[in-house]
Amino acid sequence: MENKTARFTVLMDPLKKQAFEQLCAAQDLTPSQVTRQLIREYLEKHDVSFGDNQSRPNPQVKS
Repeated sequence: MENKTARFTVLMDPLKKQAFEQLCAAQDLTPSQVTRQLIREYLEKHDVSFGDNQSRPNPQVKS
């Protein structure tokens, strides 16, 4: 787990939020745990370096 934390605010439809929270609870996970995992997977999928893993190149933004 990361040593430092930063707040990340997301605006979303209340019904999707409720469904997400219910699914997380059913899997005995917090929404924050799931969100952090999704972000890690997204960064890895796009070969973006983070944390101690600095060997990957930073991506080029494609328009």
